[in-house]
Amino acid sequence: MRSRRLLRVERQVKQIVGEILERGAKDPRIGFVSVMSVEVSADLRNARVFVSIFGSEEEISRTMQGLQSARSYVQRELGLQMSTRYTPVITFQRDKSIAYADRINRIIDQMKEKGQWVSGDDQEDESSD
Repeated sequence: MRSRRLLRVERQVKQIVGEILERGAKDPRIGFVSVMSVEVSADLRNARVFVSIFGSEEEISRTMQGLQSARSYVQRELGLQMSTRYTPVITFQRDKSIAYADRINRIIDQMKEKGQWVSGDDQEDESSD
């Protein structure tokens, strides 16, 4: 179980990094990025920042490169705005959950178009006949 302090630090890192990326990252490679979540280690020295990136695979790749280049800037700004003894060392990781959900929805839509999809509601209707 994660402590209240750890959860508070994760929320703070998420908010600050999101604001930094929104207003301060000047790297032209960085496209549309949203900070989805943050996992901070128990000793508060490391933070994995999970980002969702909108765009093609090429744009996503460029954005990840831009984020890696801007990491020291983001970390320095984070340290100036945080009230902890240590500034967590940041690593950016792509959060693929939205892309995964989108892919699943597209597969379901394709199956519906082909008549291969039966929803739970449809099965209940058939069994009551």
